[in-house]
Amino acid sequence: MKTLVLIPTYNECDNLPPLVRDVLAIPGTEILVIDDGSPDGTGAVADRLRNQHPGRVHVLHRTGQRGLGRSYLDGFRRALETDADVVVQMDADGSHGPEYLPAMAAATSGADVVVGSRYLHGISVVNWPLSRIILSSFANSYARTITGLAVHDCTAGYRCWRREALARMPLDRVMSDGYAFQVEVTFHAARLGLAIVESPIIFVERREGTSKLSWRVVVESVLTPWRLVLRHGRVRSRVRRGAGYNPKGVMR
Repeated sequence: MKTLVLIPTYNECDNLPPLVRDVLAIPGTEILVIDDGSPDGTGAVADRLRNQHPGRVHVLHRTGQRGLGRSYLDGFRRALETDADVVVQMDADGSHGPEYLPAMAAATSGADVVVGSRYLHGISVVNWPLSRIILSSFANSYARTITGLAVHDCTAGYRCWRREALARMPLDRVMSDGYAFQVEVTFHAARLGLAIVESPIIFVERREGTSKLSWRVVVESVLTPWRLVLRHGRVRSRVRRGAGYNPKGVMR
């Protein structure tokens, strides 16, 4: 099974090399670094890593408007041009442990989307201040209540997609750019009837650099669930166990 890991970057020059090393240690993986014109030279670091690992590390240098959502949409489109079986979303800051990737990728044999969830067994985060935990927990509860989603961690950024499922997604209709992007793609996946499974992870706060969280991102996260519901209506979802895999639940 060929797995393509998408890693959007903006000022992650120190975090990228160790992450690439750890991901490439997993057999069958390739990486697409999607750099947003980082002023700290992350793009040059990515090019150097591509030269060191020909055929396994690829680089997409984006120009124009920056943003997490735009980066992932460009990465998804590039991924659909490849022969990858599984497409992975992974943060560049080290918060998404590559050790969870083999199990998450394998779980796509019984699900369309596998979400690395921080909230299946209590709150599984390390080095977050209480204010950030409260904000994240509230954001997920808020999104679930408004949209009808049954996914515990709607805002999770660590995900595995079966290529066939990703190809069905209405990428041209996704408008969100910050963390609300994760809620919006989850919403569209649920509307399509894709099987979504959550797999528990421990989320570790970034080791280097600064968080990209801003008030603009927070405001977008508040408005996006209402925009989705007003345009498409609430989703009707349920949680069940997936055949051949034993997570806490699969949402359809």
